[in-house]
Formats: sequence, structure tokens, C-alpha cells
Amino acid sequence: MGEGVDPTHMCQSLVHKVAQSKQLMAVTDPDILVLFESWLDELEDEVKDYLRQHPKGDAAELADNLGLSKSGADFLLAKLRREDQLEGGGQ
Repeated sequence: MGEGVDPTHMCQSLVHKVAQSKQLMAVTDPDILVLFESWLDELEDEVKDYLRQHPKGDAAELADNLGLSKSGADFLLAKLRREDQLEGGGQ
């Protein structure tokens, strides 16, 4: 019975993450958020442009060619797929 998930630990972790999120929201400057969103839009455009030129491109290639981390490239590909913004590439 010592195996599995500890619900008490899960709840404590969730409460901690919510508290952290509220702290971040309290100190977030709206101007910085606008800049971040603008940067993310530009990065997404770079990913889409790369995939138009390299339709078989994957996350590892994106990471190498656009200076991203592998997890960052995975995130962007998943986001663009979810938003249906990829034109057949990015497998």
C-alpha cells in the first residue's frame, strides 16, 4: 500500500503553485507582458517560415536552426498544431 500518489502531497503542491502564480501575477508589468507576447508572435512566425522552407522539419531541427531548446521547440510545435497554424509540416 506504500505505492501510488499521496493526495495530501498533491494538494500541498497545487496550493503552492497557485500561490506562486498569484505572486507572479501581482508583480507582472503589463508592458512586459505585451513585449513577451510580441516576442512569442515573432518566434512563432519564424517557426512557420522555417517549416514552409523545410516541410519535414522537426523539433530537433527547429532547435538547432532557430537557437531554441528542444523543449522550447516542442512547445512551439504543439502550440501551433493545437491552434491549427501549421501548413502540413512540422511532424
